[in-house]
Amino acid sequence: MAEFETPTALVSAAERARLAGYRHMDAYSPIPIEELNEALGLRRTRLPMLVLLGGIVGGMSGYALEYWSQTMAYPLNIGGRPFHSWPHFIPVTFETTVLGAALSAFVGMWALNKLPMPYHPVFNVPAFVRASRDRFFLCIETTDPRFDRHATAQFLQSLHPVGVTEVAQ
Repeated sequence: MAEFETPTALVSAAERARLAGYRHMDAYSPIPIEELNEALGLRRTRLPMLVLLGGIVGGMSGYALEYWSQTMAYPLNIGGRPFHSWPHFIPVTFETTVLGAALSAFVGMWALNKLPMPYHPVFNVPAFVRASRDRFFLCIETTDPRFDRHATAQFLQSLHPVGVTEVAQ
């Protein structure tokens, strides 16, 4: 794991690692860096599609609940209106759409981010406590096909970091 002082250095190092053929790597930063996703070669998140599907399912469920309760379970003739009076279904449909989207966003974020993660090997590196304050880290994982302990350490040194640390499994 290489430690850098600036976000520009981290993005540059991630781009060079990607060009060198490393694919299983992660970056840690105290601030969001827009260029970092592209530099790491990460694909777009599936969360927006998950939220859309959650909203659609929530809306359809709310409408179906209203339809069932008003036309089949408890059909009441109120003011001569038809049993399937869809304008009255709109508030419940809207609320269940928002509820479905919000719940799918919450669960989707936890699942896609692999949370909760009470332990990760990088937590054992003493300098990593600065990842939430003022340092930027690039970690090449041992699962990478190009990973070789000595060659990867030399490659990380060639990126001119503040320091290079081996992360114990």
